[in-house]
Amino acid sequence: MSTPELRLRVDPASDVPPFEQVREGIRAQVDSGELPAGSRLPPVRALATSLDLAANTVARAYKELEALGVVETRGRAGTYVAGRGVSSSVRAAASSYVSAVRSLGLSDDAALDAVRRALGQ
Repeated sequence: MSTPELRLRVDPASDVPPFEQVREGIRAQVDSGELPAGSRLPPVRALATSLDLAANTVARAYKELEALGVVETRGRAGTYVAGRGVSSSVRAAASSYVSAVRSLGLSDDAALDAVRRALGQ
């Protein structure tokens, strides 16, 4: 499958960090079907250059998208939109939760502990 053309724009004046803008922009395009399963995303450096961002900023967005199950990294072969087995509503809920716990200053371990406790109820 060819590399899709991403419609991403990062607003440097926004209170939302750039990596979150990239993450949510890609997630929204996956959820809408604009980026179907199997679509190859641009390499980190190429996307960073096109958005005038640091490569680490895009790499963080990709890493978080992978943790949410939105994309999968295939080593040197690149990053691809994950299969349809992952529910978009679950991805959205997970993304909202991550944003909420980060805004509260919780560590990843504390956030996971909270989820484990909630699942145990």
